[in-house]
This record gives sequence, C-alpha cells and structure tokens, in this order.
Amino acid sequence: MSRRSSFTFKHMRRSPYQSLAAVAVLSITFFVASIFSLVTLGSQQVLRYFETRPQVTAFFKDDTELSTINNLKRELETQEFVASVKYVSKEEALSIYREQNKNDPLLLEMVTADILPASLEVSGVSAEVLPQIADMLGVDPAIEEVVYQKDVIETLRSWARAIRLAGLALVAVLVATSILTIGVIVGISIANRRREIEVLHLFGANQWYIKKPFILEGALYGVIGAALAWGLSYILLLYSTPFLVSFLGSIPLLPVPVTFMLAFLAALILLGLSIGSIGSFLAVRRFLR
Repeated sequence: MSRRSSFTFKHMRRSPYQSLAAVAVLSITFFVASIFSLVTLGSQQVLRYFETRPQVTAFFKDDTELSTINNLKRELETQEFVASVKYVSKEEALSIYREQNKNDPLLLEMVTADILPASLEVSGVSAEVLPQIADMLGVDPAIEEVVYQKDVIETLRSWARAIRLAGLALVAVLVATSILTIGVIVGISIANRRREIEVLHLFGANQWYIKKPFILEGALYGVIGAALAWGLSYILLLYSTPFLVSFLGSIPLLPVPVTFMLAFLAALILLGLSIGSIGSFLAVRRFLR
C-alpha cells in the first residue's frame, strides 16, 4: 500500500462520523439500486417465460375431422411468426383436466373425453404477434373459440415498464444525492487540512500528489457502500427465496446463480468507484484550484 493511500485511511479513521455518513448514503443508494435491478431483471424473465408458453389456444367444434385439424396445423407451422404448434386431443385434454382437478372427485366424475374439445396450442415468436395468430384462427369455420393471454402479458409488460421507470428515477435522484454528499464530505476534509495543503505547496508538491488522497477517499466510500449494499440485498434475496419459489411456481427464476451475483457485485463496485471518484473529483476541483 502506498504512502498516500495509507494517509487516506488514516484520515478516514480520524473523521469517523463523516466517513460513516458517506458510507451510509452510498449504501442506501446501492441497496435501492440493487433491489430495483433484481426486480427488473426478474420481471423481464417472468415476461419472457410467458411469451414462450403456448399463448393462443384454439378449441375445435366436436364434429371437426382430424384431417382438417392437421391441415390447419401444417398451415400454421409454415407461418414465420409462429414458433410452435401443438395438437391436444380430447383424451389428452381429459388427462390434463384430471391432473388439474385430482383433489376434487366430484368434478372428475362429471367429465368425460367426449365433452372436452380438441385444441391447438400455438406459440408466437413474440407477444406482439398474438392478435395476428388469434385473428387467423378465429376465421376458420372449424374453430369454436380462440383464447390467448393478451391481458396477462400486457399487464406484465405494464408492470415491468413501471418498475423500470420508477427505479431509474429513484436511483438517479439517489445517485445525484450521493455525489453531492461525497462532494460535501471531501470538501470538509480539504478545509480541515488546508494548512497541511499549503505546506505541501511550499515544498513544491505537484497538484496530483495533493489531490490523490481526496479522490481515493471518495472512491473508497463508493466501494465500501457498494459492497455493503450487495451483501444486504443478497441476504434479503436468500431469505425470501423459499417464498418466491412457492409463489412463482413453475417459472424457472430462482435460485439465482452465484456467478450472476458475483458479476452483479463487480458491477456495483465499479459503479461505486465511479460515483465516489466523481463526487471527490468535483470537490477537489472546487476547493483545490
């Protein structure tokens, strides 16, 4: 460790309340940023999961022949906006119904394969093509009803967009506050060491030699704040994982890989280093001309 770096740590120990204030503000900033980032990424994964499910289901009339169904299936498979097509027979529909209602014997006794319709489950390449697929199926005379998850996906899109915008706005405000806080704290440090700085000038010290400890101080605040925020957010994520797994069901979102969280830590530290350096640089530029 260089002499100037040791000097930076020494000064931080001598000003514990200022250092604690800087770390606290940065920790809050990065904790909020971490939570919103994880929630935003999670919502995108949930949205992508629903976008890749069989999104449009077309139920056939009871008297529809299998050849008619196969012709429509082949026609759909030739469309570039269709990702996949799956045929569900009456017997398969009964099996699905029994699995979904296995805990209710009364419902199982009342339903047979004859009263359940055959269907096609169609996945689109994206959510935007769902209306096009639904319109194409809706005009076929053999189809009795077309159902697709328009409301679900649109709701998810709206929530994901709202979370992203709210998170960006809040994090932007907190980042600006953090930069100002670092600038004020480093400015106070410069003012407290004014006589020492004047002595260094008299001995011919260059500008970088004088400014370096203050910039390192701000950068260190950023790194410590980012690391603490990452630790808190990771603990919260691990604590809430069992509940989220049961809530999300079959959506393969959790547990979050350790490699992802380590990469997330690296990104937060880099961001903390940048914010701390910017705040201290502004203070140095303002008070050490």
